[in-house]
Amino acid sequence: MNRVALIDYGSGNLPSAEKALQTVARGLDGAWEIAVTADPDVVAKADRLVLPGVGAFKACMDALQSRPGLVEAMTEAVQARGRPFLGVCVGMQLLASRGLEFGAHRGLDWIPGEVALLSPSDPKAKVPHMGWNNLSLADGPRHPLLEGQAPDPHMYFTHSYAFAPTDPAAVVASVDHAGRFAAVVARDNVAGVQFHPEKSQAAGLKLIGRFLEWAP
Repeated sequence: MNRVALIDYGSGNLPSAEKALQTVARGLDGAWEIAVTADPDVVAKADRLVLPGVGAFKACMDALQSRPGLVEAMTEAVQARGRPFLGVCVGMQLLASRGLEFGAHRGLDWIPGEVALLSPSDPKAKVPHMGWNNLSLADGPRHPLLEGQAPDPHMYFTHSYAFAPTDPAAVVASVDHAGRFAAVVARDNVAGVQFHPEKSQAAGLKLIGRFLEWAP
């Protein structure tokens, strides 16, 4: 049984994310369980972890830390056991060292960098960045999560802040909204996407499938 822990900490589009994971898993070999959970024991023993997130950086980080043992269980699964991890939207931003929304606040620091307010060079480019936009894939070999995608896959975004990793090599795809910023980040077995794959139709489901098959 392949168990995916979809982490429930009171923030995120859980029903849509759960449905997307279940839809993709049904098309894969083997038996899959999508566990929507905040149980540290389930999280620590999961084969893969998905962290969604909607809202402000501090509120999401506070909610995550308010669940006793949850961050420690995530750290055990991801850092100690090497389980694949996918952060979505604010779940991606929490990977950073700190977020600058309503002051400076510590993140998980799994991919060093910081999350700051979007500042488009064109005043006609609205913040929040909301709607469909095309990814630009980094030069060189594609990251496994992006295998099989078109050269400029179309994904659905809704956010006002963006993650800037300290190491540019951690950015495996970017997006342009009157200024370029990270759309997909990855380091070892940890990855994050700024868009919502569960809302991004076929391209988003393809990325979810790549995550479920990813063997970093």
